[in-house]
Amino acid sequence: MKEIEFTINGRKKRIAVRPKDLLLNVIREELGLKGTKYGCGTGECGACTVLLDGRPILSCLTLAVAVNGKSITTIEGIGTDEHLHPIQQAFIDAGAIQCGYCTPGMILSAKALLDKNPNPSEEEIKEAIKGNLCRCTGYVKIIAAIQLAAKRMRGERV
Repeated sequence: MKEIEFTINGRKKRIAVRPKDLLLNVIREELGLKGTKYGCGTGECGACTVLLDGRPILSCLTLAVAVNGKSITTIEGIGTDEHLHPIQQAFIDAGAIQCGYCTPGMILSAKALLDKNPNPSEEEIKEAIKGNLCRCTGYVKIIAAIQLAAKRMRGERV
């Protein structure tokens, strides 16, 4: 076992992990944060996407020891039930949530994009979410939701 220390959703954590423990399992099983989903386990679907120091990563392919000293954001860390993040609200308003399984990864990928580029083109949005598979939609509403969130986050009236 190796002790690691990291910040998750703004809170410092110190836990002991085995060298082969995956970040996804630590997040879900050790920390009880179930918003990060297990999808394929091979890095193909994006359901397990979290932000590591603001960058989207696949937690099913990331060893927990690799996050020592770093900051992780999961879907639980970007809004509350009372105050949704603008991206979360835009996904609801645009009808971009169907089964919801891919939604946390999509929202976190969108957040990473909008944090660095508040006015992305449609192509930049497609590029940002290309690692996130949705089996319910044709991505039209997801792209519309990200465009809506971008406008709202820039303070535009919509």
